[in-house]
Amino acid sequence: MRRVVFNQKGGVGKSTIACNLAAVGASQGQRVLVIDLDGQGNSTRYLLGAAAAEAGDGAAGFFEQTLKFTARPQGLDAYVVETPFDGLDLLPANGLLDELHGKLESRYKIYKLKEALDALSPAYDAVWIDTPPALNFYTRSALIAADGCLIPFDCDDFSRQALYTLMDNVAEIQADHNAQLVVEGIVVNQFQPRASLPQRTVAELVAEGLPVRQPYLPASVKIKESHEAARPMVYFDGRHKLTQAFVDLHASLTPPAKARKHAR
Repeated sequence: MRRVVFNQKGGVGKSTIACNLAAVGASQGQRVLVIDLDGQGNSTRYLLGAAAAEAGDGAAGFFEQTLKFTARPQGLDAYVVETPFDGLDLLPANGLLDELHGKLESRYKIYKLKEALDALSPAYDAVWIDTPPALNFYTRSALIAADGCLIPFDCDDFSRQALYTLMDNVAEIQADHNAQLVVEGIVVNQFQPRASLPQRTVAELVAEGLPVRQPYLPASVKIKESHEAARPMVYFDGRHKLTQAFVDLHASLTPPAKARKHAR
């Protein structure tokens, strides 16, 4: 299953959600790949820590190759690196992605990621794609390549207004490029159950019939500590309530799968 975590608004937790759900799957015995398509490289730093600076060409190297004619192009796996966590691999990001964007868009390389993942898919039980906070070439590539889409939502009015436009944009991708793409749900992030505004906002979304998923991810300073330590929550504090929320959210998305033995 390939999933993209996407919102056109920044700061809503895309990288946090993608990396933590991927880590839950890996901790349960799945072989998992995280693809970081955001030039800021937040997922890359989260999973690699200080080693992110030496992660290689990654996603930029893969896309740059598509701009050249090569008799024997390298597969996506040539740009994937291992993380410190068993069963969890990463296609890292770097700033070169932003430099390549215009060329890739003008030469219509929008299906290259899907083609590469089709070839690579037997190697992984799950693929999680982290996208930039914009509907650009990389985000469209991810939505075309994915089976499912999760939309992070951080319970403020700006996020709510952006949500409707986002849903329309995803529907356009479904209609024009990927009829199999399913919006699996809106993931409520940084939820404060004792505050009236988040409760009211989420209740209104549910009343509108939008696909709000449970459990809601609670607000906690632990997630910032997890970022600093470069360890997703399931490895950083396995008993924390936020960790359990990620585990429960992952279980709601993914039917039980037979664990693989990981070759390192």
